Amino acid sequence: MGNVSDLYTIERAATLLGLHVKTVRGYVRDGRLKATRIGKSYRIARTDLEEFAGGPVDARPVRRQRQVDVSTVVHIDVVSPDLASRISTTITAAAATPFEGERLHIQAIYDEGHASMKVILAGAIGGVAETLKIIEILLES
Repeated sequence: MGNVSDLYTIERAATLLGLHVKTVRGYVRDGRLKATRIGKSYRIARTDLEEFAGGPVDARPVRRQRQVDVSTVVHIDVVSPDLASRISTTITAAAATPFEGERLHIQAIYDEGHASMKVILAGAIGGVAETLKIIEILLES
């Protein structure tokens, strides 16, 4: 069967094939993809995976990109209900389009009794930074 480095888990095979893990498990169960059961899991030989894929598979390690997330709370004093609404609406609309593919989580709370607002931002550093710029522009206008 080759050496151990030529054996792949279902999860690794799914990654190499660009398929969901459940799909690959189904192929193994149906006998469409040959696999060897070792204990409670399966291993797929590189040759069997390549035969299934119809060509060579690139088994080089996948390099992860660094992800930097940030969270912050913005407190704004002396803000009118109209401005609070405009800030909330604008940043929520901006967050609906992911910044460089990253989702941004926003919560805006207006305290009418104190005429203040809190905006909670969490997500990729770039998206949070862009949202802070939007808030700054809205406060200056």
